[in-house]
Amino acid sequence: MMNSAVVMRDLSVTRGGRRVLTVDGLDVAAGSITGLLGPSGCGKTTLMRTIVGVQRFAGSVSVLGLPAGSSELRHRVGYVTQAPSVYGDLTVAENVRYFGAMVGAGADAASAALAAVDLTDLAGRRAEQLSGGQRARVSLAAALVGRPALLVLDEPTVGLDPLLRRRLWEFFAELAAGGTTLLVSSHVMDEAEHCDRLIFLREGAVLAADTREGMLAGTGTTSAEDAFLAMLGEQVAA
Repeated sequence: MMNSAVVMRDLSVTRGGRRVLTVDGLDVAAGSITGLLGPSGCGKTTLMRTIVGVQRFAGSVSVLGLPAGSSELRHRVGYVTQAPSVYGDLTVAENVRYFGAMVGAGADAASAALAAVDLTDLAGRRAEQLSGGQRARVSLAAALVGRPALLVLDEPTVGLDPLLRRRLWEFFAELAAGGTTLLVSSHVMDEAEHCDRLIFLREGAVLAADTREGMLAGTGTTSAEDAFLAMLGEQVAA
């Protein structure tokens, strides 16, 4: 049995007296790319915030063998939000070096992170002068610089050109091959092709969780989008 980097049991998140996320049992396999897929508003970001320890919840969530939010996880978990988290008055390199210093990473690690997201040529430019997609890549480099064991990415490829998207997914595959666990959310079903395992969310609940091949075989379909629609049809019928 494959080891799990994240284990969730009897998880629920409530806001304003309304339950917005329910997960009876869900694991994220270690050393893999797990895609968290579903339409906007289905609970993807809430689930990710729970895993990284910034969302209140009921139930049990274990991350790398420790309770979610434990101080020991701060240097072992990288989190990239949908909104770029960078300092506009610092250069690209200064941003990445700053976040690297917080986790004990040196200048070489910062340079490697910039190269990984194709930002070396923009290293001396202030972040406030960048496009939205470029700022998103700076956030990704800042998360990568510490070489986290678990990398949680909330729609990291939104707004990127197709060539860069392909390069990033190739880089994600290299990280997973080296033992890093990646949880990547997207509302673009085509990106499921790059994932080892898939989690489909709908209306704050897990619709299905399996390998990509398992989902296709179980639904008799040839694409993640068709598999999702087939499962949704079965749920509605039931």
